[in-house]
Amino acid sequence: MNRVYNFSAGPSMLPLPVLEKAQKELVNYANSGMSVMELSHRSGLFTEIITEAEQLLRELMRIPENYKVLFLQGGASQQFASVPMNLFGENGKAYYIHTGSWSKKAIKEANKFGSIRVIASSEDKNFSYIPSVDQSMIDPEADYVHITTNNTIEGTTFHEIPDTGDVPLVADMSSNILSEEVDVSKFGLIYAGAQKNIGPAGLTVVIIREDLIGKASDSCPTMLNYQTHSESGSLYNTPPTFSIYMAKLVFEWLKGLGGLKEIGKINREKANILYQFIDESKMFTSPVEKESRSMMNIPFISPSAELDASFLEKAKVAGLETLKGHRSVGGMRASIYNAMPVEGVQSLVECMKDFEKNYK
Repeated sequence: MNRVYNFSAGPSMLPLPVLEKAQKELVNYANSGMSVMELSHRSGLFTEIITEAEQLLRELMRIPENYKVLFLQGGASQQFASVPMNLFGENGKAYYIHTGSWSKKAIKEANKFGSIRVIASSEDKNFSYIPSVDQSMIDPEADYVHITTNNTIEGTTFHEIPDTGDVPLVADMSSNILSEEVDVSKFGLIYAGAQKNIGPAGLTVVIIREDLIGKASDSCPTMLNYQTHSESGSLYNTPPTFSIYMAKLVFEWLKGLGGLKEIGKINREKANILYQFIDESKMFTSPVEKESRSMMNIPFISPSAELDASFLEKAKVAGLETLKGHRSVGGMRASIYNAMPVEGVQSLVECMKDFEKNYK
């Protein structure tokens, strides 16, 4: 079996042991005579799956008891509307930190429901850094503050979580959730699409403090109301059953590795290997300021678009897939999520070294 190293920003590669276990159980799950994809979401077997998935996630992230875990659909993009529809109070006012393409979309959507103010932005330098945010910038009457903790396209990340005082901090954590330890209690709400570090596309995880549930207006659609899913245990309608099952297997794999502390060490090692070569290279450079660099998504460029194309062709032959940068920024991008092994990053660096050495 020939498997490539898939550097896609999402859907991303999944851990091989997870895929192999899913393959083994695919046709006949737990001697039920059915696949997980055929199980009723009301059945005892699926109840066990979703319950175990939640408990594993709570254990991995050390989620406090006063937070609900919701397994939803619609992707992180649907949360751009769900967040303001659920969290806006009488003031209808929220603050956003603008750090790239995804925060731009979140801001545009939230503007449909209330007063949105961008209190910090890195647009002045093409989103190559994370702007400073402190509590003095935040009106205590605001309903929430929103950040994108890791910017998939731009390759930047919040290494320090802003202190927003008593104003709930909302985070789109789609591309770095589960990549290292995080203090969930610093957030009022965390949401994340699954297709980076959680599992296959189709599932969205929301972690929300209980006191923030039940604030939605009567005009909020039932399916976008967090209370709907909190009261039903994420079973108001048919959830993405197979994606939840796969997420459970990923959570088991992470726990077996030693949890988020251990995967954090591995992820920092992978990122350091690639950044060290880029910084020493005479051909490849990073467009991101060092203090803001992501360890999940690493963009890099060569001196020309022609060289980029030549390198991408060489990388593909070497079994290094989906390295082309996002269409809005060009160049290359290596997304090295949890499932990417150290060996995959080492193979990428060797390919870059060889390309630079032999370029005429």
